[in-house]
Amino acid sequence: MRKWLFAGAAAAVMAFTSVAPAQAEYMSEHRGGTMRLVARSAAGTIDPHINYTLQYWQLYQSIYDGLVNFKKSPGAEGFTKVPDLAEELPQATNDGKTYVFKIRKGIKFSNGQDLTTKDVVASFQRIFKVSSPTAGGFYAVIVGADKCLAEPKTCTLEGGVVADEAAGTVTINLTQPDAEFFDKLALPHAAILPADTPAEDVGSTPIPGTGAYMISAYDPNKGMTMTRNPHFKVWSEDAQPDGYPDVVQYDFGLTDEAEVTAVQNGEADWMFDQPPTDRLGEIGTKFKDQVFINTLTAWWYAPMNTRLAPFDNVKARQAVNYAIDRKALVNLFGGPVLASPVCQVLPPGFPGNEPYCPYTKDPGEKWSAPDVEKAKQLVEESGTKGQKVTVIVEDTAVSKSIGVYLQSVLKDIGYDADVKPISPNIQFTYIQNTNNKVQISVSQWYQDYPAASDFLYILFGCESFVEGSDSSINISGFCDEGVNKKMKDALALGVTDPDAANKMWAEIDKEVTDKAPMAALFTPKHIDFVSKRLGNFQFNSQFYWMVTQSWVQ
Repeated sequence: MRKWLFAGAAAAVMAFTSVAPAQAEYMSEHRGGTMRLVARSAAGTIDPHINYTLQYWQLYQSIYDGLVNFKKSPGAEGFTKVPDLAEELPQATNDGKTYVFKIRKGIKFSNGQDLTTKDVVASFQRIFKVSSPTAGGFYAVIVGADKCLAEPKTCTLEGGVVADEAAGTVTINLTQPDAEFFDKLALPHAAILPADTPAEDVGSTPIPGTGAYMISAYDPNKGMTMTRNPHFKVWSEDAQPDGYPDVVQYDFGLTDEAEVTAVQNGEADWMFDQPPTDRLGEIGTKFKDQVFINTLTAWWYAPMNTRLAPFDNVKARQAVNYAIDRKALVNLFGGPVLASPVCQVLPPGFPGNEPYCPYTKDPGEKWSAPDVEKAKQLVEESGTKGQKVTVIVEDTAVSKSIGVYLQSVLKDIGYDADVKPISPNIQFTYIQNTNNKVQISVSQWYQDYPAASDFLYILFGCESFVEGSDSSINISGFCDEGVNKKMKDALALGVTDPDAANKMWAEIDKEVTDKAPMAALFTPKHIDFVSKRLGNFQFNSQFYWMVTQSWVQ
């Protein structure tokens, strides 16, 4: 999942772990109050079928449900899939291509409507009707998806998603087995919404959900208010537990400095954005008991538009990779305690990762130092020297500093470069849309779920590129038919032999890295800075801090 502009503190900051206490008595003691969150900006539309930011995916966990969900537990247990609106995880039939989900009874949306099989069918159709960013990647395996992708507005998924109202079941038929299908169903893009939800991006208008909370007000220029869903009753502690605060108030428009100060003074309970460099030492010493650091499966990278000059030339793209001093970028992010340099797509420790770095003075498994002379040579060979290049970044302290650094690198190797910071509220959609002619940008990617395809196929697969769309997650526009076929072969192999598939993904990772549709920058760790009054902090490996599982009384 896209980019969370969050990270570091000084080396003095310590990592903490947390354990969920006995629930019933603890809930009774700490239930209530208003939790206050702060951020520099909103994250765009609140439509769960469209929004692709961790900033809101984190909140959706207590607002929306799918047929399947990730377990609401601390740590790596959060990667476990559990039944949610479905009574159980069904066994596949029809050679792994058919699943029959029995829908739970008695569940209501926050507007009081009963959940029915019709809502399930309509929700899957809506994924395509609104051109969800992952419709062509995650859900294209559903029967009828090809027609829906060709003509979204008339999508029926005929034969693909079929309801039996009398039996209370929904059958999903696939064109081929998919080893990651339950992972995809557990994501917010597969949230079940009321059947009468408009088949268009709702923007700032909240959509009813079935979770413990609902969005009761949203102004992207000011803030968001989450309150309890009056119709919610717990059906599964694993999938959708009750929460502690009565209200979650999320305020936008603060500067990075103001966010830090608000948390320090107890005026806010958590901040979203990267603390400015000049506050890291203070946070890491005076407020170390309020800081939590966790390792992430994520990366920061600079997508380069393979369809626009100068980066339609592979040598120009490789030149940028050779020229970048990744140690300098790590230091801009907060130092080696909080980030590590990388050259490839798959993060360390991730399925399919085999350490690989061709873009360094001593090519091998690790990055050691930039090779600026090699970069300059490649720029000369590409015939692109002197061309104008603009780096598009988020208007935040860390992203701007990285953008300015990349500008200096581009100038050093022969380009006429500048940097353009824009609001985080629109930057991610802006850099995806080909109409904006973005040459190079700075972005981040955090796993949707732990599978190599979620980095390689989603970010660099042909099906993830859509001309003129704000939801074209293949920002580089990279589409290599040979590589794409290998990725599909690896997906198919993963159904029967995951280990062999991961070997294939390792080779694909190297091939994509060599073709350089991006410059890998570094892998981050994650920092949460919270107020003194916030208790029961729990970090879930899938969606990070479980917001409503903390209390503020």
